[in-house]
Amino acid sequence: MLTDEYFMRCALSEAIAASEQNEVPVGCIVVLNDRIIARSHNLTETLNDVTAHAEMQAITSAANCLGGKYLVNCTMYVTLEPCTMCAGALAWSQISRLVIGARDEQRGFISRNIKIHPRTEIVTGILEDECRPLIKAFFRERR
Repeated sequence: MLTDEYFMRCALSEAIAASEQNEVPVGCIVVLNDRIIARSHNLTETLNDVTAHAEMQAITSAANCLGGKYLVNCTMYVTLEPCTMCAGALAWSQISRLVIGARDEQRGFISRNIKIHPRTEIVTGILEDECRPLIKAFFRERR
């Protein structure tokens, strides 16, 4: 059986790929029926685009895969709590489930008390002990 931990490890591999490209190490996948239909990581530096967050890339890729804009019955796994921009896109996508590795107390949508789609189930803390050090190390090296 494929678990949240299994899929979060897949998202973590995307975060590591982002780090290797000097991008903020956030990774993301979208799953439908235990099958990964989209995978992404931050591309803001590569694309010189402030909206090229992992979640935004994954939403677009998943919608293209499905042939429609709604991600009903899909689960997104993301290594860091989405920002308000990404939360808005997730709300519009009507994603059914959002699984978060590490919380972002400064910029995350939950921390800012922002709601997404009322039917979206939110799970936090999956592999947090692996997700959080990756992001902390990235910013520590740059300061």
